[in-house]
Amino acid sequence: MRKKVSFNVQDISTIKEAILHWSLQFYEVIWLDSNSHTNKYTTFDALLAVDALTSIKTDTANAFEDLKTYQSGIKDWIFGYLSYDLKNDVENLSSKNYDGVEFPELYFFQPKKIIKIIGNTIEFDYLNMVDDEIETDFKAITSIKLEKANKITSDVEKNVHIKMRIFKDEYFNHISKILSHIHRGDIYEVNFCQEFYAENTKINAIEVYKKLDSISKAPFATFLKLDDKYLLSASPERYLKKIENKIISQPIKGTARRSENPIEDEELKKILEFDVKERAENIMIVDLVRNDLSKSAIKGSVEVEELCKIYTFNQVHQMISTVTARVEENTNPVDLIKKTFPMGSMTGAPKFSAMTIIEELESFKRGLYSGAVGFFTPENDFDFNVVIRSILYNEAKEYVSFSVGSAITAMSTPEFEYQECLLKAKAMRQVLE
Repeated sequence: MRKKVSFNVQDISTIKEAILHWSLQFYEVIWLDSNSHTNKYTTFDALLAVDALTSIKTDTANAFEDLKTYQSGIKDWIFGYLSYDLKNDVENLSSKNYDGVEFPELYFFQPKKIIKIIGNTIEFDYLNMVDDEIETDFKAITSIKLEKANKITSDVEKNVHIKMRIFKDEYFNHISKILSHIHRGDIYEVNFCQEFYAENTKINAIEVYKKLDSISKAPFATFLKLDDKYLLSASPERYLKKIENKIISQPIKGTARRSENPIEDEELKKILEFDVKERAENIMIVDLVRNDLSKSAIKGSVEVEELCKIYTFNQVHQMISTVTARVEENTNPVDLIKKTFPMGSMTGAPKFSAMTIIEELESFKRGLYSGAVGFFTPENDFDFNVVIRSILYNEAKEYVSFSVGSAITAMSTPEFEYQECLLKAKAMRQVLE
């Protein structure tokens, strides 16, 4: 059982920063921030989960069944992540590429302490065993002197030397191979990714996250700490959300740069909206998502609520579609995820063939990158993002990684796709270099 206590505060941005600093004392931390982006599927401004009472950590073998058993047995909030390589539990696939970050394949925990921010209200949602700490924790958070906290954590990375896992000529060679597969009819689209990394590098994870978040202001921003491993994410993309018997997926395909000139910026937005190639990419993935959702949906309930709508973020314009469906009330929430995982926007179509080619041609193990972070509620609802525009950090190994990708279709040219990757990498490079 949980106890809920709410407080009203005025300066939410300051409180959010204080909550983040306060959370670092715990072994497990998941912070989700909508950065004031609102639509009809937004349910909170920010959400923090810390301090596990119970947890589950698995490799890919039988991972979804193990998660199903854990989630149905807990009957409480659980927070965690699904790595991309759980594809090996869904299909007869493997992951043999280099893994520099070494996150477990799946991790979820039941937090003793949850803090929700909705408007100017902070709600403390604590398990009864720690509910006597609510007042103390609120006072501790509100008494944090951010100037002092920032000073303590100001020893941020210096001289981070970012390397590319593959160089431009090799990237072009791989795109040519993918185009050959497309022309043969093996696939229609593949999301091909490349890794940027730094070795023997120490960074201050929370300061890097704050920089990344301030640049991007993304609607699915995430700070995740699991002992000495960190995810610092400025994700703009929702993977899958469940509200009662409705499920919602919002795949992104299509990216354009921003301009400081308002007239040019609006023109870039219009060019993206009517770009034949970008629309084709998006529609292919919408078809894939419709097919994935239909595996669990009530017949005839799959609907495209938005097709190729342009959303504007601090760094880029994005083309986003919204696909929804209704499911039977007794449908297991973990099964809904398993039948749609990994998300089509990060694989391609057909999904199995695309994932096979990805494993063959990519030079790194994706791991948490292009996986999903989120939560299940006690009512069997859930919400998960797509882990993109993200920095992964293994503090013990002093290894920093970020990856970017683009959708390769028959209309792709290697140079255009390469430049799109560099555009997506811009924010991560900026905060590290």
